[in-house]
Amino acid sequence: MAESHFIPLPHRALIAVEGEERRTFLQGLVSNDVAKAGAGHALYGAFLTPQGKFLHEFFLGEQDDVLLLETETARRDDFAKRLSLYKLRSKVAIRADDHLQAYAIIGPDAAPRLGLPAEAGGARPFAGGLVFVDPRLAEAGLRAWLPTGAEAALRDAGVSPGETDLWDRHRIALGLPDGSRDLVPDKAILLENGFDELHGVDWQKGCYLGQELTARTKYRGLVRKRLVPVEIDGPAPEPGTTIRLGETEAGEMRSHASGGGVGLAMIRLEILEQVAAGNGTLDAEGVRLTPRKPAWATF
Repeated sequence: MAESHFIPLPHRALIAVEGEERRTFLQGLVSNDVAKAGAGHALYGAFLTPQGKFLHEFFLGEQDDVLLLETETARRDDFAKRLSLYKLRSKVAIRADDHLQAYAIIGPDAAPRLGLPAEAGGARPFAGGLVFVDPRLAEAGLRAWLPTGAEAALRDAGVSPGETDLWDRHRIALGLPDGSRDLVPDKAILLENGFDELHGVDWQKGCYLGQELTARTKYRGLVRKRLVPVEIDGPAPEPGTTIRLGETEAGEMRSHASGGGVGLAMIRLEILEQVAAGNGTLDAEGVRLTPRKPAWATF
């Protein structure tokens, strides 16, 4: 079997939502169908402003009748506070949960090594925590939430430690955003960042915060730009750097791998079409960028 690696993700942390009304509480707030989450299936979703702009993204799983949301460590308190604003008289408790740590696991044999089918969202208990196939895209690998000391169980399964840059290069090549590194809070729109194709929105569920704008964006064809991987020919431009096609503003840089060479960028669709047709090259402060459309994307 090919080598697989586990990568600790200290920039990610968990929120626990417990209580008998935990599902109905979350269902009215987030973009995916909470009823589909359970010990055997994980979800990806987002929490939006009432105007449909991005605030927080998360992975959602369940352990021992507690719903767990993996989000950004630096912004976890803000997410928990915003959820609490809607608690009212709901029979739920919301708290930070630090007894489990987040990991990414990548490699072509990662799923079978840990007893999972290569099916997006498939989940199972593992070493006192939970392991699941990335619900966005099976090719992304696995996610694991494990207690202290459980890395030994990963090693026993034949999975070796890996560096953060390895994970970043993997998810960037696939065109996968990583929280507010790629999605600008109070500004980003889900469908510009692949949430439709990446199973982050359920179109059949009931109302939730921001649903009206999200649905309008889809059904009226209002997506005008998309997040895409770019190859970087030179020093990686900082996030927010303006990208140009000649004198025309084409988009903005988002995150990049620490070793350089690859990153993500938000680029106007009409510009992507021009570049694909060979009509010019993209430039960010003198650095040439070559965009690559992800295989899963439908634009």
